[in-house]
Amino acid sequence: MSKWLPRHWALWSAPSVVLTYVLIVDALALAVIGASFIGLDVGSDDWIRFGALVIGSALHVEAGREIERLRAVVSEGTTYVNLKSMWIFAAVLLLPLPLAIAVIAISYVHSWARMRRNPPYRGFFSASTVILGSALAVTCLRTINPDHQPGFTGGLIGLVAVTAAALAYWLINFALVVGAVLLSNPEANARKALGQLSDQLIVAGAQGLGVSTAALLIYQPWLSVALLITVLGLHRALLVGQFQFAARTDSNTGLANTMFWHELAAKELERAQNNKTPLGVLYLDLDHFKSVNDTYGHLAGDQVLKAIAAELQREIRAEDLVGRLGGEEFAILLPMTNADDTLHTAERIRHRISGLVITVTTPVGDAIVEGITCSIGAATYPASGQSLDILLMAADTATYAAKESGRNRVVTAPSRTPGQLN
Repeated sequence: MSKWLPRHWALWSAPSVVLTYVLIVDALALAVIGASFIGLDVGSDDWIRFGALVIGSALHVEAGREIERLRAVVSEGTTYVNLKSMWIFAAVLLLPLPLAIAVIAISYVHSWARMRRNPPYRGFFSASTVILGSALAVTCLRTINPDHQPGFTGGLIGLVAVTAAALAYWLINFALVVGAVLLSNPEANARKALGQLSDQLIVAGAQGLGVSTAALLIYQPWLSVALLITVLGLHRALLVGQFQFAARTDSNTGLANTMFWHELAAKELERAQNNKTPLGVLYLDLDHFKSVNDTYGHLAGDQVLKAIAAELQREIRAEDLVGRLGGEEFAILLPMTNADDTLHTAERIRHRISGLVITVTTPVGDAIVEGITCSIGAATYPASGQSLDILLMAADTATYAAKESGRNRVVTAPSRTPGQLN
């Protein structure tokens, strides 16, 4: 994990608390490196496995370099996870600690040399957190299983030892990086600093792959080539898919963005036309939302929009689709929904939003935002139009009529004559 200090900061110009924190972590890592050489005993098998892990890590970095560069940019100011721990955790299980630390160092230097998005001290700090996590993992292995040698111990004791080592490795790294994020960004949202649960599942998966890699290098070394090819393919496929999804969603609310919503809505409308089923469209505009931004600030306004988006998601069916069209405007697609049910859904949503009480974070502390209302226009296929553009225009016009007639209400678009439907 990495991504903590803003990229434009030089280390020595950082706040003193951040500088002290970073230097302490780095010093502890250097102390661990020095202590690890006491009683060092390296065999020929260790060097072979060391070489295999370094090569695997290098190939992995090269295969995902462009995508990882984009991910690093997107995750600025939050924790950032990658699959390096697949190779590092395997090294922790297989190798004497100095060689495992060497795998860490080579992996981070290689990543920095190929991407060069961050000043070296940031990579050094991230590597230091991993070194400390690795040292604690080795301590867990040796404490739970005093006879532990680099490699695996069978049976229940081996499972407990490896599980404890994995948890220790993750916890130290995660806690140290989150601490750096929060110290260097005092105004950062703690939840954002912690990152997504899915990110931690990626870390857990990488550690699981590390266990598999270590096992293969011990018992069936040639199969590790097949594992490498599989991991490289999955890594690229999953990350490309992740960025395709990100390109289709609104970054603040997580809803479909306007382009993606139109794309899916057009497909649903085509399905409705083929199956001769109704379809509803709601156009929702928050009333006087500018006053929220003016009173509490735009960051608080973003928090309100996110809360409203979550409520919209809870209020609709799994097959419905909510999109953010921009600003405080949302569109909701209701497949297989007639005019009466579309109106009923709109009224339910309007009532739910008017009852929201949202806690937001402002520069002067937490505040309560309530009394938010919305105006909704409702249109249905085929009565209001047979093309998506006409349906949206009808719903938008109905929303305007709702605002003109006093806001906080739902207006249904009138039915069109056959000549007006297209």
